[in-house]
Amino acid sequence: MAQLDRALTIRQANEAFFWQFGRSSADLCGRTFSELVHPSVQQPLLRQFSGLIEGRRDRFATDVIAVGPGDETFTVPLTAVMVRGGLPDESSILVMMPDGRPEQGGSEVVAGRKKLLSDVDARILEGIAAGISTVPLAARLYLSRQGVEYHVTCLLRKLRVPNRAALVSRAYSMGVLKVGVWPPKVVESFVK
Repeated sequence: MAQLDRALTIRQANEAFFWQFGRSSADLCGRTFSELVHPSVQQPLLRQFSGLIEGRRDRFATDVIAVGPGDETFTVPLTAVMVRGGLPDESSILVMMPDGRPEQGGSEVVAGRKKLLSDVDARILEGIAAGISTVPLAARLYLSRQGVEYHVTCLLRKLRVPNRAALVSRAYSMGVLKVGVWPPKVVESFVK
């Protein structure tokens, strides 16, 4: 459990919260909560929090991909509740997250610091995720049809998948593509 201010800065938390992220209270207090979640879920989570802050809702619950010690990622349910005081600046957000850290590694989500894609690969992946076929994608990126096919084949090998549909699915599951964004966008920290 953690208490956040209206700027989503961690003000205090219990020991289980600090343990889950493998850091001490000195390391986490004063940091923004979005630093503790995977880049692919930051934007949708910030929209949920803004609904609390603006008074459109009192609580929300969602699953998030959190980043623990050593950039280990894990999926954990999160419940956030707006706690209002007598004065507007007395309001805070209570965040509850049960222990979601896996016993041993095992997570398939890649932490945001791993550079997987060239800029061209990222634009091609975004195009495939948007449903754009090879020829229009080639024209949009000033490449030949064969050039696009070459990059698609490299992406299939890199992510170890058999086809384009699996490529998009794998990219979302790894957090390479941003969740809740249209047209699809690659998380910038994955681009070399």
